[in-house]
Amino acid sequence: MAVYPRRIMGIETEFGLTAIRGGAAVLRPEEIARYLFRPVVAQYKSTNIFTKNAARLYLDVGAHPEYATAECDSLTQLLNHDKAGELIFNELAVQAQEALAAEGIGGDVYLFKNNVDSAGNSYGTHENYLISRELSLKHFGKRLLPFLITRQLLCGAGMITKDGQFVLSQRAGQVWEGVSSATTRTRPIINTRDEPHGDSSRFRRMHVIVGDSNMAEPTSALKVGSTQLVIEMLEADWEMPAFDVSDPIAHIKEIALDPSGQTPLELKDGSTVTALKVQRAVHAAAEKWLDQRPDEGTPNEELARVVELWGRVLACVESQDFGPVAGEIDWVIKRDLLERYRARLGGDWDHPKLAQIDLAYHDIDRERGLFYLLQRKGMVNRWTTDEAIAQAAHTAPQTTRAAMRAEFLARARELGARYTVDWVHLKVDRPEPQTVDLQDPFATSDARVDDLLSYMETNREHLNDAQGGIRG
Repeated sequence: MAVYPRRIMGIETEFGLTAIRGGAAVLRPEEIARYLFRPVVAQYKSTNIFTKNAARLYLDVGAHPEYATAECDSLTQLLNHDKAGELIFNELAVQAQEALAAEGIGGDVYLFKNNVDSAGNSYGTHENYLISRELSLKHFGKRLLPFLITRQLLCGAGMITKDGQFVLSQRAGQVWEGVSSATTRTRPIINTRDEPHGDSSRFRRMHVIVGDSNMAEPTSALKVGSTQLVIEMLEADWEMPAFDVSDPIAHIKEIALDPSGQTPLELKDGSTVTALKVQRAVHAAAEKWLDQRPDEGTPNEELARVVELWGRVLACVESQDFGPVAGEIDWVIKRDLLERYRARLGGDWDHPKLAQIDLAYHDIDRERGLFYLLQRKGMVNRWTTDEAIAQAAHTAPQTTRAAMRAEFLARARELGARYTVDWVHLKVDRPEPQTVDLQDPFATSDARVDDLLSYMETNREHLNDAQGGIRG
C-alpha cells in the first residue's frame, strides 16, 4: 500500500464576522460581508477567487468569509499559509471599516477565528489530507475516530457554553455522525465525499470536519502533525492499538467536559478505556513510527517536536498540572486567562464579561485581538515567525502544484486575460479556450503550463473582449 510521508495537506477556515458600534451590531452579517468583499468584487467581479499565494478566498453560505490554503506538503509551511489567511482577511476588514466610516455608518469590523457565534451557530475549520486511493476511506475513518474524538485534549480551542460550562472544544458539540458523505446536514467527524482534487486513480482526500480553529501556533502544529502521523501509521499498517468505540458521538461531547482525560469510552466488546489511555497508546505508537519514518515531506526533526509536545500535553492532563504547556495549548491558555478574570470578577462561568473575553481571544486583528496581546507579551509560544507568515501571504508554496497556479494567475492578471482557475484546472478563455489539467498535486512544473503562458504572451492583444471580465 502506498504511504505518503510527503503529504499534501490544507486547511479551510470559516470566520465569524460582525461590525459593532456602541456595543451593538451595525448591520446584518450578509451586509457586512458585502463591505468586506467589496475590494475583491471590484477587482475580480466575484466573491470566489484564488489569491496571489494560490489560496482560495470566498464567501461561504451564511455570510462566513472562508480561506482555504494552497496545497502544502509540510507542517510549518501549512501553518504559515493558514496564518496568512488571517493577514489577508484582516486587510479586507480594515478596508471595510474605512468604507463604513466614509458612508457615515461607522463601527468596528471584527473577524473571529472561532467556531461558534453568540447565537450558537457553528462554522468550521476543515483539515484536508491526501491519502492513498488503495484505502477504504470509510474503514480508514473508523480506525481514526478514537484518535479524533480524544484529540481535543491536545488541541481544543476551549469555550464557555451558554449554560455556563467550560468545554475543551468548540466543535465537539456540533458533530452528529462519525463518518458520512454529508457536511452540513449531519455534520460528521470525517466527510467521505470523493473529491480528491487530483488523480482519482492514485489519491483520496480525507476531509476532517471536527477540529477547532486554533490561534496558538503550537496547538495548530500539534493538531495537524499528530493527525499526519496517525494517517501515516494506518497507511503503513504500523502496529497501533485499535479501539472500537461503541458511540463516538456521545463520547466526544463527554470528553469535551472532562479535562482530566478520565472519561470512560465504552468499546463494542463491552470493555472500557479512558480518553487519556487512547491518546497514550497512539502517542507511543507514533514515537516508534518516527524512529523509522522516511525523512520526507515534513522533516522528522519537526515531527519530533510534535511528538515531544504531544507527550508533554498528555503528562499534564494526567497530573493536572498544566504549567509545562501554559503557553502552547489554546484551551489551556484560554482557561487560565478566564480563571484569572473570573477570580477578579467574583462570578461564575456564566458572567457576561467572560463571554466577551472568550470571543476577544479569537479576534484576528493583531493590534486589538486578545490572543495577539498575549503573544506580544510573550505569554504564548511560537512555532513559526511573523516574517514567514507575511511571506506566505504573498507567495505560493513552491514545493507543490500551487506554484504553477500562482505563476499562471500572476501572468493572466498582468495581461488582463479572461481566465478560469480551480484546484486542478488552469484555463484561458480567449482567443481560443486553452485548458491545462494538473492532476498531480506534487508537481511544481509542467511543460503544458509553460506552453499556456507562452500562448497568453503570443496572444496578449486578444486575451479579453469588451464584454468580459475575469474569474478565478
